Amino acid sequence: MADLALLLGGGVLLYFGAEWFVGGASALALALRVPQLVVGLTVVAYGTSMPEVIVSVEAARAAHRDVALGNVIGSNIANIGLILGIAALVRPARVHRALRRRELPVLLASTAALPFVLLDGEVSTFEALGLLFVAVAYTAVMVWAARSAREVTAAHRDAAVTEASADAAGAPEPGGRLRSAATAIVGLGVLLVGGNLFVRGAVSLAQVLGVSERVIGLTIVAVGTSLPELVTSVIAARKGHSDIAVGNVVGSNIFNVFLCLGAAGVAGPIGRPLGDLSFDLAALAVMTVMAAVFIRTERTINRVEGAIALTAYVGLTIYTVLSG
Repeated sequence: MADLALLLGGGVLLYFGAEWFVGGASALALALRVPQLVVGLTVVAYGTSMPEVIVSVEAARAAHRDVALGNVIGSNIANIGLILGIAALVRPARVHRALRRRELPVLLASTAALPFVLLDGEVSTFEALGLLFVAVAYTAVMVWAARSAREVTAAHRDAAVTEASADAAGAPEPGGRLRSAATAIVGLGVLLVGGNLFVRGAVSLAQVLGVSERVIGLTIVAVGTSLPELVTSVIAARKGHSDIAVGNVVGSNIFNVFLCLGAAGVAGPIGRPLGDLSFDLAALAVMTVMAAVFIRTERTINRVEGAIALTAYVGLTIYTVLSG
């Protein structure tokens, strides 16, 4: 029971910490006259990936490499099957042409990069630093490219949804630089505590249930760290902005590979023999290609496609648990 309490408590702290951190940091950046477009592509993009980053870093530091790696792969699978699936069921998700042209190839490349990075069974420090460099370079290119009036307007709308998510988590109303900074700092602190508790609870629960840390990382940990994206995407879909869910999923999956795996690789040894990851990587590849087909062939991801994605995720999760 204590293990479950640690896991649930850590998950709650991860959710609230992420929403408070993103809400406070975004408000502070805007108060400092940082363009809203830049805030959306940097603070919000990095902030919503903070639960995955912190949990994987904590797991790597504690030598729980299967949890760290499983979190990255499992979160990307959950983002497509669970988050995009539910968002499309709430309201069909529009797909912008810029996302199809620019982000979709990067998403496919990031997924294809995983087996190459893990070819020798471990993410070396050099490879981890390379992944972090790609994350920063990708962000810089996005900021440089996103200059059209349409995308500036979209950034204002994204900020409104982010604020709504922070409000749902009980974050204080932005009240100037000091209050915004305090909210962001408190959120980061809550994230760090939540990440530590979450990893400890997940590892202990795996031992109690007699399942591998890999399975826990791919399932429970992955879903727990994806909660902020799930809440934001559902709020966006209910407000009629389901296209934000598509952008959230694509952006989060890209950052999970480059930012999250990179940070975890710097924090400690992470990896597993490539043969042991064949099913996990194949499942991620199938889900990514399926999402790419949905995004590439139509302007809207409809409810039928959302149901297919959600069903595929549930099926993969059940198979992972039963075979793990």
